[in-house]
Amino acid sequence: MSVLRVGTLFVCGLALLLVPISPDAGGADDTKKKDKQPRKWKGVWTDPRDSTIPSDFALQGEYVSEGKNAEKIAVQVIALSEGAFQAVVYPGGLPGAGWDGKNRSLMDGKTPSDPKKVAFKPAVKGKRSYKGRKPEEFSATQKFPPTGHKEYSATSDGTTLVLQTPEGKTINLKKTTRQSPTLGKKPPEGAIVLFNGTDTREWTRGRIDSTTKALHTDGNDLHTKRKFNNYTVHLEFMTPYRPTGRDQERGNSGFYQVNRYEVQILDSFGLEGKNNECGGLYSLKDSKVNMCLPPLTWQSYDIDFTNAVVDEKSGKKTKNARITIRLNGVVIHDDVEIKGKTGGARSDPEGTPGQLQLQGHGNPLQFRNIWIVERK
Repeated sequence: MSVLRVGTLFVCGLALLLVPISPDAGGADDTKKKDKQPRKWKGVWTDPRDSTIPSDFALQGEYVSEGKNAEKIAVQVIALSEGAFQAVVYPGGLPGAGWDGKNRSLMDGKTPSDPKKVAFKPAVKGKRSYKGRKPEEFSATQKFPPTGHKEYSATSDGTTLVLQTPEGKTINLKKTTRQSPTLGKKPPEGAIVLFNGTDTREWTRGRIDSTTKALHTDGNDLHTKRKFNNYTVHLEFMTPYRPTGRDQERGNSGFYQVNRYEVQILDSFGLEGKNNECGGLYSLKDSKVNMCLPPLTWQSYDIDFTNAVVDEKSGKKTKNARITIRLNGVVIHDDVEIKGKTGGARSDPEGTPGQLQLQGHGNPLQFRNIWIVERK
């Protein structure tokens, strides 16, 4: 298995309807009620080393063609639970790494007698829907069949994927583990370190894993004690592995800017990159490209945020907030104007400083290496 850094070049349901916790709820008292013990989650895994994790986990992931004369093609394999998968075939390479951004093909996969191997066949028409509940009804694309769909088939053992083209060619693809180029990025001089694995003093609550030193939400909302206005912020996160989940069930969370504008966090691996999926400005704007990596992979957000401006005399907003977002090192929103708040936002007027929020939303999210550089 190759491990490659992600950069400008790569080889790279039902929603849980919980009432957001007010950023002021608990206040200083919350620091005395930190979650000391992890919650138990049924059908959800938070550690790739967990001995109970299903064998399907090793078969999911990203595969890329290798060799000088090989046709450039890539595949993302999505685990759908109990030996069922869907694979998305990308001509030219992975998203953000050569894919043309238009053409895709879908394959359905099943583990036959050997749970460590999966066989894929072309996805056929039927009762398909985007993120359908049943594996045979699932489609990783909103349009089915997607633009450019071809009838590929394949076999995989979790290390190599052997792809058969409609023209009869055989292409070998190797599993690759992409890593954000900003993972482990050190805070620059003048940065405020919000979390480095040692304590939760900058947060209203949260639990530190004794082994990994990661910050866990345990399904709760976490807020910074400080408020911010204009800044650059770095954050690393990991979504859980929940193969039976669909849509918002796969680790739904959010990274709120000034506790008003939600940047979605979710296991949206292999999907469209919509505004309610990982990287989306929730309910407002889709990502330019879906750069979400597989679940239980450390990922990074690097965000430049400029708050809205309010006229002091009239109290009216004169400028909207603006944001640039890099997900795993790739710009997915470039100096985007945010014309209004997203769901779950605080109620006071735009243009005022606010806390950062790590939304729990009843899901086990993990975070690390969080720091912020304030700007005027």
